[in-house]
Amino acid sequence: MLETFYPDEYLDSAYSLPYEEYYRSGIRGIIFDIDNTLVPHGAPADERALKLFARLREIGLATCLISNNKEERVRPFADAVGSIFEYKANKPSTKNYIRAMERMGTDRGTTLFVGDQLFTDVWGAKRSGVHSILVKPIDKKEEIQIVLKRRLEKIVLYFYCKKKENRL
Repeated sequence: MLETFYPDEYLDSAYSLPYEEYYRSGIRGIIFDIDNTLVPHGAPADERALKLFARLREIGLATCLISNNKEERVRPFADAVGSIFEYKANKPSTKNYIRAMERMGTDRGTTLFVGDQLFTDVWGAKRSGVHSILVKPIDKKEEIQIVLKRRLEKIVLYFYCKKKENRL
C-alpha cells in the first residue's frame, strides 16, 4: 500500500540531477514543483534557478512548472526562469501533469517530474504515469499543513529506503 507513494528516484536536490544523462536517455521535458523544490516557500527565482533553467534550455529540455499555488505566485517565477506553467494545479490530480506534457509536446515516456512532496507531487506524477523524482525540501520552515504531511512522509520514506536497501 505504501508503495503507491514511492518515488521512482529519491535525490538530494533538483540542482544536482544529471539532466544531460536524462536527455541522452530520451527525456525531453521536465515538470517541476516550485516551492521547496527550486526555492524556499514563497521565494522568488534566485540566481541558481535562473542558471538551472538556462542550462535545461541549452540541453534541449522543455520545462513546465506546476503548482497548487495561485497565479500571483507562479507567473512571476515562471516568467523569471522562462518556463510555461500551470497554477492551482490541484495536485495530486493528474489533469495538469497531462496538460503540462501536452504543452511541452512530450508524453509519459519522455517526461520527468521533480518535486519535494510525496502525497501531492510524487503521487500525482505516478498516477499520471510520469517518472517521479522526489528531492529533499530546501527549507525546513514550512506551513503547518505541510509539517503534518511531512510526519507521514517520514514513515513512507522509512519503508521506501528499507526496500531500496534490501535490493542492493
